[in-house]
Amino acid sequence: MDATSQRLLMCRPTYFAVDYAINPWMDPTAPVDPALAIRQWEQLRQTYRDLGHTVEEITPVPGLPDMVFAANGGTVIDGKAMAVQFRDPQRADEAPAYRAWFEDAGFEMYDPKHVNEGEGDVLLAGDHLLAGTGFRTAHASHAQLQEVFGYPVITMQLVDPRFYHLDTALTVLDEQTVAYLPEAFSPGSQAVLRRLFPDAVHATMADAEVLGLNAVSDGRHVVLPAQATDLAAKLRDRGYETIGVDLSELRKAGGGPKCCTLRLRQGKASK
Repeated sequence: MDATSQRLLMCRPTYFAVDYAINPWMDPTAPVDPALAIRQWEQLRQTYRDLGHTVEEITPVPGLPDMVFAANGGTVIDGKAMAVQFRDPQRADEAPAYRAWFEDAGFEMYDPKHVNEGEGDVLLAGDHLLAGTGFRTAHASHAQLQEVFGYPVITMQLVDPRFYHLDTALTVLDEQTVAYLPEAFSPGSQAVLRRLFPDAVHATMADAEVLGLNAVSDGRHVVLPAQATDLAAKLRDRGYETIGVDLSELRKAGGGPKCCTLRLRQGKASK
């Protein structure tokens, strides 16, 4: 297995908090340790650097506690960046901040016509875009994704509110392989996944419940929550090298390694 060097965008959780509840993971009455969240995030960033990836950072904005989840900031493929439109007003102001970063970095910009929560719901898998819908990103946005990026878009219907974004229920391991939780998808979407990826890795509910599928793969190394031990064992059996990281504090807002990480495909280096 060959690893692909990646260019990644992250946002330090300087203002991380759980002040509202927009997914089942969030409980504003539960204590949150912002300093621990920062330390865990820094370990994730260092893990990427140790693997040889380039990590760029967007400046966090006060009052936007979920801005740390950079995957929701856009979709960036072949030098084109699709900005986002959030479903929930609590996150709306993240969209222009990320859009400005992409524009300054030299990406060709496109604005969404419908609710579209970025790479949280849009994953490039070989020659296809897998696009989630059901809780956040609108199905109507999928046609625009196909027009902008020129990849066939395959709709994935999510059915479990705990797995509200596609990247909480499925991870792309390489151009031919994915891992996913079958129960998170409608029967029709499960059938499509079986047809597209007959050799996929099936995660258990126990691993999904620690956001084990919210992972980042470079084709050889898979960075995933340390608590997802069964999934890690299955991946090692397939020849992948797994690296467990503890993001338990950020999980209180429903985020894991992938939520914190946006893949930047082409485009000039940011200033």
